[in-house]
Amino acid sequence: MVSKARRKYLGITATSLATAVVAITVASTSGLVRVAAQQAAQPRRSSPFVQPEPINFEDHEGWTQIFDGKTLKEWDGPSEVWHVEDGALVGESSDANPSGTTNLIWRGGEPANFRLRLEMKLEGKGANGGVQYRSLSVPPKPRPVPPDATPEMKQRMEQGQALLQKHAKWNMSGYQMDFDFNNRYTGQLYEQDSPRGIIAWRGQVVATEPGKKPTLLSTLGSSDDLKSFIKPGEWNQVEIIADGNTLVHIINGHVMSVLVDTDPKFLQAKGLIAMEIEGGGTLKISHRNIWLKKLP
Repeated sequence: MVSKARRKYLGITATSLATAVVAITVASTSGLVRVAAQQAAQPRRSSPFVQPEPINFEDHEGWTQIFDGKTLKEWDGPSEVWHVEDGALVGESSDANPSGTTNLIWRGGEPANFRLRLEMKLEGKGANGGVQYRSLSVPPKPRPVPPDATPEMKQRMEQGQALLQKHAKWNMSGYQMDFDFNNRYTGQLYEQDSPRGIIAWRGQVVATEPGKKPTLLSTLGSSDDLKSFIKPGEWNQVEIIADGNTLVHIINGHVMSVLVDTDPKFLQAKGLIAMEIEGGGTLKISHRNIWLKKLP
């Protein structure tokens, strides 16, 4: 049994120990507070890494405006289809006055490496268009009517072929950033008047090589997710980057498709820029704020 004196001694010792622990803790905490205060007072070392500037579609430093917003100067297309309206290049088509598949071509040069910015708006459920780039003026190819075509289909195809011949001067082949009102194809890389057709679908990074089928390198997200960023019937901000073998399509700040084209049979290093119109019914396709920045 512990005597009263012993218990008293142990109590004093425990109290002294607790007091010492508290004192050490307070001292340590105070020291940490002082160190933190000293560190806060010192200037922080700046990081050599910085975030890029935010997206600014209106930054035109180093860019050239290739549409003046008032006239068709340097732009060439069938006058019954294209005109200037409210500061935009506008193409229109209807059942009474169909446009067929035709283009409005910029005659200011044949750029090779560049960034192209513009705004596009499609109106009418049948509206289908796009931006041709690094493209060529070529004679339209005959499109034979299938033997099992209905009379209505035969009439439409014959009408379309007649319009192609009428607008032969503006027929084109080459890369196209596709854009349609229903956004089934918008953003993809389609090659007009070429056996390759659709090469990079929306949401894809694709590479081509000689003698091989196109290869999927990566995905940018699902086609439906990317489609949600596109505004039907409204103005959309479009940017195309063509740099060497790499072609990038961007809409409203989101990458839609990328092609790395190393197939010399089809690769176009430079060419014409044009706005396309096609589709059935009453439709209207508008383009404004068109800027070009040449790259080395």
